[in-house]
Amino acid sequence: MDILTAENRVKELTKQLEYHNNLYYNKDEPEISDFEYDKMLRELENLEEAYPSLKSPLSPTNRVGGSAGEKFSPVTHTVVMESLHDSFSHDELRDFDKRVRETAPNVRYVVEPKFDGLSVSCEYQNGVFVRGSTRGDGTTGEDVTDNLMTIKSLPKRIANAPEFLEVRGEVYMSFDSFNELTKRQEENEEKTFKNPRNAAAGSLRQKNAKITAQRNLDIFIFNIQQIRGEEINNHSSSLDYLAELGFPTSFYNVYDNIDDVIEEIERIGNMRGTFDYAIDGAVVKVDSFETRSLLGNTAKYPRWAEAYKYPPEEKPTKLLNIEINVGRTGVLTPVGNFEPVLLAGTTVSRATLHNKDFIEEKGICIGDTVIIRKAGEIIPEVLSVKEHADNAATFEFPKYCPSCGSPVSQDEGEAAVRCTNTDCPAQLMRHLIHFVSRDAMDIDGLGPAVLEQLVGENLVKSPADLYRLKAEDIIALDRKAEKSANNLISSIEKSKDNELYRLVFALGIRNIGLKAAKLLCDNFLTVEDIFAAKATDFEAIDGFGEIMALNLENYFSLDSTKELINDLKSLGLKMKSSAPKTDKGIFSGKTFVLTGTLPTMTRSEASKLIEQNGGKTSSSVSKKTSYVLAGSEAGSKLIKAQTLGITIISEDEFRKMIKS
Repeated sequence: MDILTAENRVKELTKQLEYHNNLYYNKDEPEISDFEYDKMLRELENLEEAYPSLKSPLSPTNRVGGSAGEKFSPVTHTVVMESLHDSFSHDELRDFDKRVRETAPNVRYVVEPKFDGLSVSCEYQNGVFVRGSTRGDGTTGEDVTDNLMTIKSLPKRIANAPEFLEVRGEVYMSFDSFNELTKRQEENEEKTFKNPRNAAAGSLRQKNAKITAQRNLDIFIFNIQQIRGEEINNHSSSLDYLAELGFPTSFYNVYDNIDDVIEEIERIGNMRGTFDYAIDGAVVKVDSFETRSLLGNTAKYPRWAEAYKYPPEEKPTKLLNIEINVGRTGVLTPVGNFEPVLLAGTTVSRATLHNKDFIEEKGICIGDTVIIRKAGEIIPEVLSVKEHADNAATFEFPKYCPSCGSPVSQDEGEAAVRCTNTDCPAQLMRHLIHFVSRDAMDIDGLGPAVLEQLVGENLVKSPADLYRLKAEDIIALDRKAEKSANNLISSIEKSKDNELYRLVFALGIRNIGLKAAKLLCDNFLTVEDIFAAKATDFEAIDGFGEIMALNLENYFSLDSTKELINDLKSLGLKMKSSAPKTDKGIFSGKTFVLTGTLPTMTRSEASKLIEQNGGKTSSSVSKKTSYVLAGSEAGSKLIKAQTLGITIISEDEFRKMIKS
């Protein structure tokens, strides 16, 4: 390869890696597998080694991919939280061993599983957990102390502790918890997390720690970053010490030759299917801390450790048939049934085929041999068709709903095909599950099993029927005692007093989440106001787009919607917002965006002052933004505000505006 071709390839790889870094570390929405990303990074490393003049100080090979976001306060790591260099073959592991033995001929290695989660630091003063932070870019992370407090397995206080201890761990979500979460998301037709790693990262970085607490996160502690008051000389002893203190640690083994190390790595790889958590490789670390000091570090990696990455397992299998599931909003989702195949230690026989367009693009036919793999070792996915069956014909998507027989439709520009019947039985069940959920009407005791019984007995044909139920109706169901029946009726009655925005969210309008429902009810105080509004009125709400506005207009123009709302109103549900919209105050009609760290107040304190003075806050900068209140270490929002010519003010200027 000549240098000009190499230069173009370096630029292309750098651009791709920075794009995928942002998706993976900052947005928790990766588009490619870890294995594909690592391969690109390795190619860039090789090119930079062959052509040193092409290596930039800002190259992705020099940096950990993440950055400290704006949701949380920044934390500067006293001990840098480094990433590890990756190997993809046994030969590369042997090369690592040769480099180490040039300095330490009698080296001993510790081999551990490599967890696929979010790396964090946890600090303890005299045995008390005082601060937790994300890795970020390795030097600066985010303060997520409150969220880490919700992890039950992380000790909040340790006995016989040293004066100061900082440990590093990996926050993860078990497969069971991940399956429960994605099941709820699918039932509500929300965007699902792609794998447990993204689910763990997204859950830990929630601004509201109560949401984090609901996600059942867990943690493994695998390293001591700093310690005062105790002397430890090697890594294996440190892991034993951490276990004695009560930290959740994983298994490890110690070896003095690379052949045994490789055998252990293969053993761990074969065990992947038996774990209730995701691992994407194994880690080899020099045991002696003194030897580690002699080996030192590169700009990005320690020279005393190497990560071996397992490739995603892909296997062929036969597609036996395709079934169609109907979701809460009428979306028809195709699911493939396959000849069972063993993938990453578990038997796979079903996988989503996403939508009509996916089937057509791949040319998928029943009877085809397809290649499937587990994305993130948990979600089975179809990659491609390996071989068409004899006389194969492309699967024809149904023109009528398999649940109710009504015609289906596909909006222009959308992949989703929907049932046109809002009274479709399949939609009803999922609609009811969403309606009674925690963020919606929050009716405790009305789980899917009870709802299924109620629907099966024809006691409930719409959400309004829930408010007509009597205790004797519940008692008549299987295994329902009088006390639990009365508790359920009380919970249903209590939900009548919920705020209007909770009811709007419970209706399950396309693209209208909880936050959008609250914004809507802040601007339209009664149901009558909402019915009278048009799409242009909805679009005037800061944060609402054309699609959201059209969906609202379409939904509230339906006769079935009017019938349901009138029914719910007659049954005593709240149809008016409690807090009227204020038109008073110096910030009336003004929208603020807050970014960075303010000198003397928190963002929540500043937001409260803005709302008390008639204004409102938004999480994103747009042309509708009136002011950006910026503190130190302001990021992309400040840059966007400057680009759009939005007025930027400091905390001091903000306080002067209030005083004036």
